[in-house]
Amino acid sequence: MLNLLKRFESFIVLTLILMMMVVVSLSTIELGWLLIKDIITPPVVLLEIDEILEIFGFFMLILIGLELIETIRAYYVEHSVHAEIVIKVAMIAIARKIIILDIKDLPSLTLIGIAAIVIALSTAYYVIKRMKL
Repeated sequence: MLNLLKRFESFIVLTLILMMMVVVSLSTIELGWLLIKDIITPPVVLLEIDEILEIFGFFMLILIGLELIETIRAYYVEHSVHAEIVIKVAMIAIARKIIILDIKDLPSLTLIGIAAIVIALSTAYYVIKRMKL
């Protein structure tokens, strides 16, 4: 029974990695298409600020996907979830949110909350890195 469970778990993890690879690949193609489309649209080669923010958001989304693949791979190889990788994914996700955020429309309490998340993630990452030394 335990052997069946291990094979099932391996199958699911490998399926997740494969699906994430497809998603990251398609997202990269979409980013390339978006970049080409924005560059050839008049004014040629000049990007407006909303286009740049959209492109940066896509870049960060692809980085999140790559880090998730790394998390799943680490779980498959070592059968444990590494807190450092999970925190890196969270940091990239919050950075993406900050980059595409329109600060003018947000209440100050929301900005304080985002700052608290950034500080908490940074502190956790620092502590984990110090523990490894």
